[in-house]
Amino acid sequence: QVQLVESGGGLVQAGASLRLSCEASGRTFSSYTMGWFRQAPGKEREFVARINWSGGSTYYADSVKGRFTISRDNAKNTVYLQMNSLKPEDTAVYYCAVTRIRSTDALDYHYWGPGTQVTVSS
Repeated sequence: QVQLVESGGGLVQAGASLRLSCEASGRTFSSYTMGWFRQAPGKEREFVARINWSGGSTYYADSVKGRFTISRDNAKNTVYLQMNSLKPEDTAVYYCAVTRIRSTDALDYHYWGPGTQVTVSS
């Protein structure tokens, strides 16, 4: 089993930056693909970004491409999401998740953190 805890969320103005962190515990963390998802009130959970076990393959949703950067530090069992040029539409609870394959589908992710709130004001 894997346990995940997100941190780094907060309230910021449009155009600001935040860096989210997700610390993992459990076996074979470095062998998993890690993903970030987000969910706004009244909306379904949506894919944001993913990164493979080595960090050599990343993929982003069109809505965040060019603004967000996902990275991981396997020695620290941590994955990051650097969020720049934040927009009000980025407001959501952000979740870190784990899967064994490269996927953008939340149903493929087996372990989830409790989430961290990101609020962007205009």
